Amino acid sequence: MTNKGITSVGAYVPRRRLLRSAIAAAHSWAKPGLKGLGKGSRAICSHDEDVITMAVSAAQACISGHDSCSTDRLLLASTSFPFADRQNSTVVGEALNLTESLQTADIGGSQRAATSALLLGLQHDGKQCLVIGAEKCLAKPGSADEFSVGDAAAAVTLGTDDQIARFIGSQSISRDMVDHYRATRSEYNYALEERWIRDEGLLQIIPETIAALLSDLKLSPDQIDHLLIAGVDSRPAAQIANRCGIDPLALHGGLKASIGHAGSADALLLLVDTLQIAEPGQHILVASFGQGCDALLFQATDTVRRAREKSGVAAAIDAGIEDSNYLRHLSFSGLVDIDWGMRAERDNRTSQSAFYRQRRAITGFIGGLCEDCGVAQYPKTALCVNPNCGKQDTQIDDVFANKVGRVKSFTEDWLALSLNPPLMYGSVRFEKKSTLMMEFTDFDPGQLAIGIDLQMVFRIKDFDPLRGYHRYFWKAAPATRPSN
Repeated sequence: MTNKGITSVGAYVPRRRLLRSAIAAAHSWAKPGLKGLGKGSRAICSHDEDVITMAVSAAQACISGHDSCSTDRLLLASTSFPFADRQNSTVVGEALNLTESLQTADIGGSQRAATSALLLGLQHDGKQCLVIGAEKCLAKPGSADEFSVGDAAAAVTLGTDDQIARFIGSQSISRDMVDHYRATRSEYNYALEERWIRDEGLLQIIPETIAALLSDLKLSPDQIDHLLIAGVDSRPAAQIANRCGIDPLALHGGLKASIGHAGSADALLLLVDTLQIAEPGQHILVASFGQGCDALLFQATDTVRRAREKSGVAAAIDAGIEDSNYLRHLSFSGLVDIDWGMRAERDNRTSQSAFYRQRRAITGFIGGLCEDCGVAQYPKTALCVNPNCGKQDTQIDDVFANKVGRVKSFTEDWLALSLNPPLMYGSVRFEKKSTLMMEFTDFDPGQLAIGIDLQMVFRIKDFDPLRGYHRYFWKAAPATRPSN
């Protein structure tokens, strides 16, 4: 048995929550029966968010205040990676300024991707493993999936020291019971008949896996304090708990009402959420279904309450704003092609050689700090920009990604190209007398004001539709977390 356990947690949920009533209203002309699905809301990515950006934000919440230098493995789980043949986890590692000796891997292809990554991380015999699950769920307009899914990310660090939950054991079943699938060149899931999925899949395979795990560990069902069943609605989840002999009060109610089922990331979201309310000694069982089942058991340690200091699921839910603009969601998801005018008619080709040479500055947001006068600047250059200094070769690396800034000036430009008008940009004042012109994000029109506190967020800067390439950079957003 591995001696690794969970040492820290974090989560990220996009701030926009699309009202399901808005989805139902948009389709009422063709499918009036969908009205019954129009309760609650689902989390949706903004125009500049995807799996990579959400993974960075969740990881920042997780490793904030911890020694990130000890992280030597990063596993990113998703079924909606922006790149099929570019290591997405490597981009995340560079954005987090982790060491280049970091071992990275993308884990996908199943709703069990996050629990598979978690199991691989627990088997890791290095220092510290960072496991992230992130999902940007694309659903066909008018489908049941459009109402049930949601975008989100969660992260945990695994190690041997300072554990908030120790790993007890696991059980897996690999069985090709097809509940849904998405072919390689398809954009949407194809789901089978609901009763078939429930009766032959959920109610058979999950209880079988849990029973085998409890038998191996010689534990009784009444010793389970928290039961987490990822991606399953409350009614079948209660049936599963009943079949397993586990107290229904131990069952996590799920996050469907406020966020939606976050695909493969759902298991980690439920785990993070539970660890932030768990008491010492409690047993936490998480199960993930998909062509079989993974079941993992953890026990909260005496220091589990440390998890409550992190930015988790509850905080992310509270930070959300309601959005009733269904057309905007379709635009953000690329499901409707809006004419953005002549300003969009430009070549967005990326110079890969220039990016490679400047990748630490761009992806890691690393500037310079003059050791002589103490003035910070971005980008880092040979000469200090302080007119009262101007000395050469006096700068050391200074990471701007974790800094808190303030709005010094701003413009809301309704004429410039933006996929979420208006384009907001302006001057940001940082500590150490540094100022930088940046793009703002997550602000509504009229919300910006001089002096507002800002945090730096990793986002999509631009997209090259001709070559299918995303460019990423950092933007200034409303401050919701403390700086490191």
